[in-house]
Amino acid sequence: MSDQQELDDLQKNIERWEKETLQSSLDRFPERREKFITTSSELVNRLYTPNDLAGKTYQEEVGYPGQYPFTRGVHPTMYRSRKWTMRMFAGFGAAEETNQRFKYLLEQGQTGLSVAFDMPTLMGFDTDAPEAEGEFGRCGVAVSSLQDMEILLDGLPLDQVSTSMTINSPAAIIWAMYIAAAEKQGVRRDQLRGTIQNDILKEYIAQKEYIFPPEPSMRLVTDTIEFGSRDVPHWNTISISGYHIREAGATATQELAFTLADGLEYVRWALDRGLSVDEFAPRLSFFFNAHNDLFEEIAKYRAARRIWAREIRHTFQAENPRSWLMRFHTQTAGVSLSAQQPEINIVRVALQALAAVLGGTQSLHTNSMDEALALPSEHAVTIALRTQQIIAEESGVINSVDPLGGSYFLEALTNKMENQAYIYFDRIKDLGGVLPGIDQGFFQGEISDSAYRYQREIDSQLRQVIGVNAFMEEKNPKIPLLEMDPEGFRNQVDRIRNLKKERDQGRVGQALDRLRIACQGTENTMPFIIEAVHAYATLGEITEVMKEVFGIYREENWI
Repeated sequence: MSDQQELDDLQKNIERWEKETLQSSLDRFPERREKFITTSSELVNRLYTPNDLAGKTYQEEVGYPGQYPFTRGVHPTMYRSRKWTMRMFAGFGAAEETNQRFKYLLEQGQTGLSVAFDMPTLMGFDTDAPEAEGEFGRCGVAVSSLQDMEILLDGLPLDQVSTSMTINSPAAIIWAMYIAAAEKQGVRRDQLRGTIQNDILKEYIAQKEYIFPPEPSMRLVTDTIEFGSRDVPHWNTISISGYHIREAGATATQELAFTLADGLEYVRWALDRGLSVDEFAPRLSFFFNAHNDLFEEIAKYRAARRIWAREIRHTFQAENPRSWLMRFHTQTAGVSLSAQQPEINIVRVALQALAAVLGGTQSLHTNSMDEALALPSEHAVTIALRTQQIIAEESGVINSVDPLGGSYFLEALTNKMENQAYIYFDRIKDLGGVLPGIDQGFFQGEISDSAYRYQREIDSQLRQVIGVNAFMEEKNPKIPLLEMDPEGFRNQVDRIRNLKKERDQGRVGQALDRLRIACQGTENTMPFIIEAVHAYATLGEITEVMKEVFGIYREENWI
């Protein structure tokens, strides 16, 4: 940032300041602790100066918004032209209940839909399957067939609003249901906008909601990328997700490095399929966590954009500047929410949301204060949405593009995280790549170690969590929690049974047979999945066909 003589002079001035000003202050007011650390346990220096940026140039490392390397954001004007999409996660019980929540949120100013599915759906089971017993609607909405999807989306303007769906192993099936439901509403595929999470690698690494082995799972992801790039051009066919990696206990750097490593692996598979990088890269999207440490999180987002732009442009030779852009959704850190004193989660979420906005997110979900206790109530989710609206309309932080750019601390932290990410890339390469790293338990071990260290810091009081090990209260305030329709499960089971009686069984059988043949071969499976969905084959029936061909994955015990 400066020439060498200026840096040398600055170092002398720093040493003079430490001797003449700092030391006398420390003698009178010693610092509160021996060392200060980030949420990821990284040491934070007392002071940052241009010396911490030595060897870096403004144009190469910082640059301008909307220009390579996109450190300062993917759009030249960012939120001065268009605010981020406010996309509150919603899903509970039956499709009817979630449909009503969607309509309520849109009335309250939400600008995008985001669907959470229950555990049976995430694992490819119908609600009436024995394996699904007791799990109906507990962590999201149950969708077992196209009929459920039609109810879920009833009355929603699918040609006007974008929809994000958080599902992975059966993502291709659920996406096919969305496409089919839209078509029955008269909405063409090329009018649909949204995102399917579809990130199976992070399931093996962190979240563990997998069904099939890695190779056929990656084939299904690649099928969706290929199909989307040609038939659903405005849809993001994958949301490469660091969020769940972070929730499992990873540091910010591990979230950054492992997420981007996964993203680059998806690029390799798509290229091996025969696609050109510029054919699909503009529709790849990302999903990051927003944790408690404001500057660490902002630096993570800036480093992520810079690394992705460099790798896609130079390593994979993408020529379209849109391919270089990292567009990402952010969700505040669910793992940071405390069941104790739940109202103070509102403050945590506000700070985390601020980090996401200052870091340049394109889409944001703010967690509700009661989510450590239950699915969010209408009251709690409204406060969470209002938090975003206050940041957008009252805080002033969106008036300037990247207002923290140039901060010595922030830029130094961004550079440090970028360098640490490349160290991880080298380690992953030495293991043979992402899939061999998963097989050897590398990612799982790294995350486990970080989670253990973090908990030890809380237990030893090195890290204080308000309400948990500091400023505790004997009595916690009671807040109203969401209650679901007690008849929802029975109604859902009845709907599935009636569907199976009324549909054309011959058509279902033929569609499933064609899908089985496609899975055994090399054709893209998406047209065959959509055919089966239109015939009202259920999620569980389609998943069973895939299990027959692909098998079921069992993770090694690394302990």
